Amino acid sequence: LGQLVESGGGSVQAGGSLRLACAAPGYIRGSYCMGWFRQAPGKEREGIATIYSYDGTITYYADSVKSRFTISQEVNTLYLQMNDLKPEDTAMYYCAAGPKTVLANGRLCPGDVPPFRYWGQGTQVTVAS
Repeated sequence: LGQLVESGGGSVQAGGSLRLACAAPGYIRGSYCMGWFRQAPGKEREGIATIYSYDGTITYYADSVKSRFTISQEVNTLYLQMNDLKPEDTAMYYCAAGPKTVLANGRLCPGDVPPFRYWGQGTQVTVAS
């Protein structure tokens, strides 16, 4: 398994779009939960979207990003398409991976920090109003 490396962050105006990419050699099509998380200054890291890398099943979206953000994967790369960006989306965005996890309630790849064990260095997204 290779290192997770994010790219695609930047500064945009509210209403704009960005596409984040995460180079994830060895993870895609393996039995992993993969996801995008973000952390704004003074706030806890939060999960925003997760996917089961074996078959690309999307397993979680945070309410705050539903209908605006889309997680997807292709060979060796995880993506996050972000549309209609808002100032409150400003944060450092992280790509993460971890072993396949199913909670007692049957939820696959939950949007919580555990069980994600492998993290990229992050890419900054800044949305101006």
